[in-house]
Amino acid sequence: MPASPTSAPTSAPTPDPTPDPHDALATDRLLLRPVRAADVPAVTRLWTDPEVRRHLGGPVTEQVVRIRQRRVVGAPGVHAVVRAADEALLGLVTVEPGAREGETEVSYQFLPEYWGHGYAREAVAVVVQATLVDTPSVVALTQEANHRSRRLLEAVGMTHVSSFVEYDAHQVLYRRRR
Repeated sequence: MPASPTSAPTSAPTPDPTPDPHDALATDRLLLRPVRAADVPAVTRLWTDPEVRRHLGGPVTEQVVRIRQRRVVGAPGVHAVVRAADEALLGLVTVEPGAREGETEVSYQFLPEYWGHGYAREAVAVVVQATLVDTPSVVALTQEANHRSRRLLEAVGMTHVSSFVEYDAHQVLYRRRR
């Protein structure tokens, strides 16, 4: 006999175990969620801090920062990485479908005071894993001289596939397939 519209369902629906890379993601220590308006000051630091931008072409100009500030809140594929214990914004992990010759690219930047604690590795790993649910491969680009970033990419299972010069610097491309 069908349930009446006012009766409660007899069992809860089974949740889909496959993570959607567009939803919030979590690890034991981190929450990855869309950027909120309150995050903009910390995100702006990511774009303007010389140490963060050392291997990313230098600090972003004020005009570009203003444009990005208007667009980053809730932007698809941009994950604010927040420490679960105190909700501090640590950095960003961004997923761009079709960004590099049709492949999905993951990029990341973290504030210097959070370097060396494994947060970036943890965040990038969960984003790559979730992204690979819907796409056959993920790529990431870093400067050849950025040894910390290269170790991170290798730690999350990515493999160095090519080296080239772009943006007036030696770059390395990493890939991970399903």
